[in-house]
Amino acid sequence: MLDNMLRGFKDRLLASSAAFIGTRFHPIQITLLAFFFGLIGIVALTQQFYWVGFFMWWVNRFLDGLDGTVARQHGLQTDLGGYLDILFDFVIYAAFPIALVIAELTSAGCLAVIFLLATFYVNAASWMYLSAILEKRAQGAKAQGERTTITMPGGLITGAETVLFYCAFILFPAYLVQLYLLMAGLVIVTMIQRFVWAVRHLD
Repeated sequence: MLDNMLRGFKDRLLASSAAFIGTRFHPIQITLLAFFFGLIGIVALTQQFYWVGFFMWWVNRFLDGLDGTVARQHGLQTDLGGYLDILFDFVIYAAFPIALVIAELTSAGCLAVIFLLATFYVNAASWMYLSAILEKRAQGAKAQGERTTITMPGGLITGAETVLFYCAFILFPAYLVQLYLLMAGLVIVTMIQRFVWAVRHLD
């Protein structure tokens, strides 16, 4: 919901860092570094080092935004870079909630994370296939002037909302089950939004 509004602001915020880096680091190297810090955060959370995990989450998110800004600013965008970026994002998005459940292993937490990841799975199929159809119809990211490799159809829960929810997961582990269920419910609403849009526009 907030992604389109914040994407330009994010690029302006990261522009100075991207200019400082220049071409010394390829965007794919930054993507790999983001993934590495994300993995450290995951391990930290399993050991209940929540503040370390929180810090690593933000380092991961900062670098995840920076790779794209560097790529666009210096003409280094590649399809491989876009692919690796989204692939590693999905690994991080799946592993952080699991790590938090491992830290406080309860049956309610296990059921909640299963339900949350199930909604992620269906939602990913929903937006990725819809993106592929729009790209095939020449209605994708380039046609719409988007800054991403492929178009990312909007909805109630997108990247920005996910970042905020994950912050809440890490900072308030005592309410993990409730937060997981709340996010899962909103992801379901997002899937319904995209389904309705597809029925109206793809027939």
